[in-house]
Amino acid sequence: MIQQRGSGILLHVTSLPSPFGIGDLGPSAYRFADFLAASRQKYWQLLPLSPTGRLQGESPYSSISSFALNPLIASPEMLVDEGLLGRRDIEAIPDFNQTRVEFDKVRPYKHNLLERAYRAFKSNGKWDEFNGFVSVNSHWLEDFALFVAAKNHFGGLQWNQWAPEIRRREPGALNEFRDLLGEEIEKQKFIQFVLYKQWHALRHYCNSRGIRIVGDLPIYVSFDSSDVWSSPEIFKLDNNGNPLFVAGVPPDYFSSTGQLWGNPVYDWEACRSSGFAWWLRRIGHLISLYDILRIDHFRGLVAYWEVAAGEQTAINGRWVDVPTYEFFDSILSRYGNLSIIAEDLGVITPDVREVMQHYGFPGMKVLLFAFGEDNPDHPYLPHTYQPDCVVYTGTHDNNTARGWFEEEASIDDRKRLMRYLGHEVRPETVSFELIKLAMASVANTTIFPMQDVLGLGSEARMNTPSRPDGNWQWRLKADEIEDGIVNRLASLTLTYGRA
Repeated sequence: MIQQRGSGILLHVTSLPSPFGIGDLGPSAYRFADFLAASRQKYWQLLPLSPTGRLQGESPYSSISSFALNPLIASPEMLVDEGLLGRRDIEAIPDFNQTRVEFDKVRPYKHNLLERAYRAFKSNGKWDEFNGFVSVNSHWLEDFALFVAAKNHFGGLQWNQWAPEIRRREPGALNEFRDLLGEEIEKQKFIQFVLYKQWHALRHYCNSRGIRIVGDLPIYVSFDSSDVWSSPEIFKLDNNGNPLFVAGVPPDYFSSTGQLWGNPVYDWEACRSSGFAWWLRRIGHLISLYDILRIDHFRGLVAYWEVAAGEQTAINGRWVDVPTYEFFDSILSRYGNLSIIAEDLGVITPDVREVMQHYGFPGMKVLLFAFGEDNPDHPYLPHTYQPDCVVYTGTHDNNTARGWFEEEASIDDRKRLMRYLGHEVRPETVSFELIKLAMASVANTTIFPMQDVLGLGSEARMNTPSRPDGNWQWRLKADEIEDGIVNRLASLTLTYGRA
């Protein structure tokens, strides 16, 4: 578990500087790891590394696979180093925006490079290494590669609209498609092979510099995914493969109709009957990628809100219990003590707190939420913290600290913040003040979005949940991390015993 004092930075890979239109696993990622080490940080937190798509708004929380990595984060420069691309292949770079990811421009460019790399690999590749990767990852890779190839074959349709025999995964039909789409299937495996090789090299480098990687585990998966297509028995689906119920959260202070997410919900009795086999594979896979797991919407692993498919809002739903203790006991008996952060934001009931306390999973505190009411006992005010929590100035779903102060905080919110600090605050200093508050707290762990470390405003916001597009695009500029930022962050980290 996370028991030593430390701090870290939240920055998604896609937000790294790169000449190729999107952050990737290449040189800029290593330079960022060097920055973390120089500023005495211990953690690098990421969003899910899963493939993204236009129909899902490029959200890493809505993917065709909970096992695969995103082809867009492959490093062209590392493909050159591997001999799979030539220098000329990466010299003619489109005029990409260096401050925003233009996914529609990046995707064809990256896919073209990966196609070239695959052709080169076919001619002169390290097949023993590739075959070893395929063998170790066959439990998800075979179905994923076939899913992507079949999806392309059927013109991008959802899997429940494919030909009935492949939709139902009839063995004869699956074998026919493996023959028909053999080269495309192999290419998809190759792309994942490249990504995993690049990722493990980066993680090893981070670990060698004393940096632990915090990965993100969304508990739900997308309906149109290889996960649901290949394991329909663990989801509540009808005989045609359509969801019977979908996930969401009930009405609350923030929304009178609740939130209807639309993900298929798990059939937890089926999960239990299988010994939680799919979940064990998923958790085992993720801990091979990351050092610490943040479980998004943790309360859904204690009880979840399910709504009948077809409802227009989340009002007419119901709470359904999860066999929580059996579930986590199975995971911990297989993998031992795991470092887990429970995302426990929002309305959390006592049963969720009991589970977190029982297993020693720290929850989250968000400073942007601490000053919205005149309550000296507010659970997000630093003087109320216990050591076993993880403090954030904000998350990927919030405005930046400066953006909040300039555009969202009321006059009373600002007054409460300044009263708590004991002095005046300006927009250009508020991010540093909140970081300092978190650093000085008794919380073992503090993590800050990179935008707050840089003191950026709302133009650098990563995601606005109510907005259907224009999210996940912010990028860090190559020259934005100056020596003064490194020194200031290192000084704070040393001062508050987090180095």
